[in-house]
Amino acid sequence: MNSCRFYGIIASHGGPIQSDAGMVRNIKLILEYNGTNYHGWQSQVTPRRDTPTIQETLEQAIKTLTGENIRTVSSGRTDAGVHALGHAAGFPTASRVPSEAFAPALNRLLPPDIRVLSSEEAAPDFHARYSATGKIYRYLILNRAAPSALYRTCAWHVSRRLNLRAMRLAAGALLGKHDFSAFRSSACAARTPVRTLRSLRIAKKGEFVELLLEADAFLMHMARNIAGTLVETGLGRFSPSDVEEMLKSCERSKAGRTAPAHGLYLVKVHYPEK
Repeated sequence: MNSCRFYGIIASHGGPIQSDAGMVRNIKLILEYNGTNYHGWQSQVTPRRDTPTIQETLEQAIKTLTGENIRTVSSGRTDAGVHALGHAAGFPTASRVPSEAFAPALNRLLPPDIRVLSSEEAAPDFHARYSATGKIYRYLILNRAAPSALYRTCAWHVSRRLNLRAMRLAAGALLGKHDFSAFRSSACAARTPVRTLRSLRIAKKGEFVELLLEADAFLMHMARNIAGTLVETGLGRFSPSDVEEMLKSCERSKAGRTAPAHGLYLVKVHYPEK
């Protein structure tokens, strides 16, 4: 049965697809979502009826499609309000749904602010989190006097003009392999605070300022803490040399504020070439 016809059965009847006992596949998904209406990625021990999570919503759609109670594995957690352009996740399944058909089938079941961009069968040892070799985050700032009606949940509004030169100088001190304790949350459970920040680009596009951060991995709130500190540098509160001293101090209290979650986007998760 080809995938188009198979997908037609899903759409027509809406019931779960029968499984082939003993044949378990590993499916990799790439998701895009607007995190405004969600309490982050990870399912809660006690589900919140008023604010669901991305994971709960996705797993319910997979259950509706396949009849299976599965647990998805994520490339990482995102906070409440954070968005994604390329969030990777995986899950095991014994269903007969063709791997490429999961994306269109799930999109018929998911709310419009969550979309599966692609689905494919991954190697049995693929793990969305532990197989990752790096991530790219974008932080978006609307830098103008007036706030926005359209971008109020998609960019951090900073009304005063930012000094991009100072921000870029400060960003240079953060590049490379360091102990990023000064930029991690006190609730971070990572075994080591050492990370390698591969690149940090700051670009102005009209009224927007975009920070693009790439690292081998990120600590909890690391991207938002760096963004908040660089914005405060751009506003004159810190000098570029202050930021370098923050990094060396390894003390969170020495660094700047945590930027709001709604300006952050997970752009891409890197994996080894097949």
